[in-house]
Amino acid sequence: MHVPVLYDQIMAYLRPRAGERYVDATVGGAGHARGILELSTPSGRLLGLDVDPEAISRATQVLAPYGDRVILVQANFARLQEVVRQYAFAPVMGVLLDLGLSSWQLEGERGFSFQRDGSLDMRFDPEQPLTAYDLVNELPPKELAGLLWHYGEERRARRIAENIVAHRPVNSIAQLAQLVREVAGSGGRIDPATRTFMALRIGVNRELDSLREVLPQARDILAAGGRLVVIAFHSLEDRLVKQFLHTESRDCICPPEIPACVCGHKATLKVLTKKAVRPTEEEVKRNPRSRSARLRVAERL
Repeated sequence: MHVPVLYDQIMAYLRPRAGERYVDATVGGAGHARGILELSTPSGRLLGLDVDPEAISRATQVLAPYGDRVILVQANFARLQEVVRQYAFAPVMGVLLDLGLSSWQLEGERGFSFQRDGSLDMRFDPEQPLTAYDLVNELPPKELAGLLWHYGEERRARRIAENIVAHRPVNSIAQLAQLVREVAGSGGRIDPATRTFMALRIGVNRELDSLREVLPQARDILAAGGRLVVIAFHSLEDRLVKQFLHTESRDCICPPEIPACVCGHKATLKVLTKKAVRPTEEEVKRNPRSRSARLRVAERL
């Protein structure tokens, strides 16, 4: 069963209420979406996006009791403004971005987890052409190492890439995980293959590029007082979110060596979380996958 991360904290920051509109741009298992609709009864509305068609199918079943209060669209959140315009859904009082995977995605056979064997797929959208198999088997060694280093922050990236290239073709999740462990060892609290698999998933789905694209769009569809809520599970994602919120909460973004402001930038957001909100020990015990979650929130000025 999918367990929504930081549920209570997210509902407290979003403050769902009747008559308002909200966007869950990563509807996933619909746990957060259902909470928003419950708390905004009887007239709050929700627009839910997800690039994964299976997520939309599952969310459709979970949210069926809310009828026409819900609109669900299969789309990458990088298209947020386009979808919002299509359904005349702006302005909104809250936008949620949960950048983690759902439990059923990890337990499926698309290669998101190395805990079970499967194909080297890793696509959220099965219609897109690029797969993890393509990256693993076709990238030159230097480019593959760069991907593992930049997206996975894997310090053994070069050696792992060389071992993968030496054993091509790599055809399965189990084979890839074994090749990584041959270089990185085994054991420990976190499996040595974790960073490699994360890097490949991010590369296949252009996750960081999509995040850069969606953040300003989310800000722009917020009404005054509306809130942007983002849960990141990876340091690179969290860094992008933190930098965006920092920039958008300042009136001037000129370099410090410039004596007077020439940029003309005006603050659009007020940051409500000075530090990232982390799950409690109790939540981590209940849901170990929440351990790396980091929540940041800002309010539209």
